[in-house]
Amino acid sequence: MKLSHLAETLIGSEIVKLGGEIRDKIRKGEKIYNFTVGDFDPAIFPIPQELEDLIIDAYRKHFTNYPAAEGNLDLREAIAVFLKDRESLVYSTDEILVSCGGRPLIYSLFRTLIDKGDKVIYAVPSWNNNHYTHLNEGEHIVIEATAENNFMPTAEALRPHVQEATLICLCSPQNPTGTTISQKDLSAICTLILAENARRGAGDKKLYLLYDQMYWQLTYGAITHYNPVSLHPAMREYTIFVDAISKAFAATGVRVGWSFGPAEIIGKMKAIMTHIGSWAPMAEQKATAAYLVQTEKVDAYLTVFRAAVSERLNQLHEGFAALRKDGYNVDVLTPEAAIYLTIKIDLKGKKTSEGRVLGDQADVTSYLLNAAGLAIVPFSAFGAAKTSPWYRLSVGTCKLEDIPEMFRKLREAMEKLA
Repeated sequence: MKLSHLAETLIGSEIVKLGGEIRDKIRKGEKIYNFTVGDFDPAIFPIPQELEDLIIDAYRKHFTNYPAAEGNLDLREAIAVFLKDRESLVYSTDEILVSCGGRPLIYSLFRTLIDKGDKVIYAVPSWNNNHYTHLNEGEHIVIEATAENNFMPTAEALRPHVQEATLICLCSPQNPTGTTISQKDLSAICTLILAENARRGAGDKKLYLLYDQMYWQLTYGAITHYNPVSLHPAMREYTIFVDAISKAFAATGVRVGWSFGPAEIIGKMKAIMTHIGSWAPMAEQKATAAYLVQTEKVDAYLTVFRAAVSERLNQLHEGFAALRKDGYNVDVLTPEAAIYLTIKIDLKGKKTSEGRVLGDQADVTSYLLNAAGLAIVPFSAFGAAKTSPWYRLSVGTCKLEDIPEMFRKLREAMEKLA
């Protein structure tokens, strides 16, 4: 069967594929420590009770019709207040676009900016930039980020590629690494973008920045979240933000996200989305509009939620640091934000008790799953080299009581290797 070039060349989600294998093992009764999904177990991390009550109340009031294509006015007004109160960012309602989570917003932004062959710059590992670039037939300009830079790109790494580029994609806090971009590095990238746009002629397409800050409310310790427009007000003309309730309020299935940026770009994104039908449900919009402005309740939820996520990340960090201290070939970055921990497990070349050599990183991933019941996502699923020994570990479904047992099984599995 001959299909479209896109269908023939598109790569499906590696994480979804891995998730299917994990579910099969769980169905067979195996004990799996599943740290793969960037989602939450509602039994561990429920959404705010106030938000849940507001959603139920909205359905009982029969808010079940189509919402406005750009998002209901009351929700966009609430988002504008939320942005001003939380980040000192002032955006009007015509500069805000609502959708069912972040994906349609990112896709519509790509469709708004990217023509076939346009250059898209993104660092790896990162979530889905490679797939969105492919979907829009853009030219991939891939920057391999390193642990030394917290797996974040630098202005110097981007500099050789900005001429004729249309879009730079940044995410902070970052999925998959759980790290954040520093004020200095973000400021330098903004300066680079502004200088490049000043160089271009009046009729040239400008260089824009997609700034995905989906996890910005989940930072820990002394970590501070920075955004381009607060650092450089001139970046307002070139920055398109993506955010949602999905991660900060454990509400991945509630499906309310928003983008904000220049009114002309937001308007074009809206026009594209009217044909996709990717609006957030009416009742959920009504509930989110009412919830976001309840400052004390939002703060109370975030305080408890952040503490619970941070506790899991810290315990896991301590466990991997102990393994490293004991001489195992592992490494771990200090958790900074989001629900992710970056770990390194380099077992390539080791031999199992059955005499099988772990010939590549895919063998290592499979061995960890089968021998230790440890399910984690390799950075190669986020565009990094297939040889990368680094992994994303997500704590959204993590039970505290499982952590010691997981480390015991991991130690046993690694001790069996020659």
